[in-house]
Amino acid sequence: MVDMSEIESWRITLDPRFDALLPIGLMTMMFAVALALRLEQFAFLRRDPARFLGAAAAQILGLPLLTLALVYALGPAPSIALGMIVVACCPGGNVSNFLTHLGRGETALSVSLTATSSLLAALLTPVSIVVWASLYPPAAALVAAVEVDPWTFVLQTTVLLAVPLAAGMAVAHLVPRFAARIRPGFMAVAFAILILLVVSGLARNPQILLAAGLVLTGIAALHNALAFGLGHLSARALGFDAAGRRALTFEVGVQNAGLALVILLAAFDGIGGAVAMAGIWSVWHLIAGLALVGGFRGLDAWRARAAVRAGAE
Repeated sequence: MVDMSEIESWRITLDPRFDALLPIGLMTMMFAVALALRLEQFAFLRRDPARFLGAAAAQILGLPLLTLALVYALGPAPSIALGMIVVACCPGGNVSNFLTHLGRGETALSVSLTATSSLLAALLTPVSIVVWASLYPPAAALVAAVEVDPWTFVLQTTVLLAVPLAAGMAVAHLVPRFAARIRPGFMAVAFAILILLVVSGLARNPQILLAAGLVLTGIAALHNALAFGLGHLSARALGFDAAGRRALTFEVGVQNAGLALVILLAAFDGIGGAVAMAGIWSVWHLIAGLALVGGFRGLDAWRARAAVRAGAE
């Protein structure tokens, strides 16, 4: 049986040589994301603003609210709750666009939502983390215990996110072809830094996953399943067709957990349970997302066969 009280004392410590990689990784990640932002990606907002704003609200407000309800219901260790909240407050990732495409969803809606959440992330992500964490007293107490000043965190994180975001958007606007050429390289660098940080952290702190990996995976699976469900139900309530429902399902269920991981390492003293939660989430949502793609494609194939049989009769 895992002693969750012990998890609270654990910290993910990195090799000191890699400390400088935290802000570099954060800024590289946002710069790479911004290189892909184009005005045409917001086309769905112009075409159907009411439903688009409803879909964005499901992701930006609905998922953190769902997460808050879940941590109250489960009562996990404060560090685990904090990790769940930070993941829920991060923007959607480009992986959601890929999964939407594979799952035959409305890619234009997915791209528009990802672009919007990425654009707003510089200010909205740190503010959301502070606000939603404050609504769960155990997580708020943990943040206070590691001496994170909420508004200093908001200011510093906003700068770290906003500067590369603005720079990337400027490059994408002024020299779009150049931006398209260099983006894969920056994405590769950001991914390599993230992997290096994760490997360094786990190599120095293997006891966290060994002791609590199964429990954390179960919580991540439940949290992620509810996020997918929220996206689907929100899309139904907003009147989206089947393709739109699939897009919003992936958009709410697939978050930029890599960003959450770097924020927790850089600003929250590497709180062990929170970092492990974000790390497991970053793997699990890919597994669950691909399984969902398989389910959607299987459903399409079954419907196609049923239509053929009905036509033959």
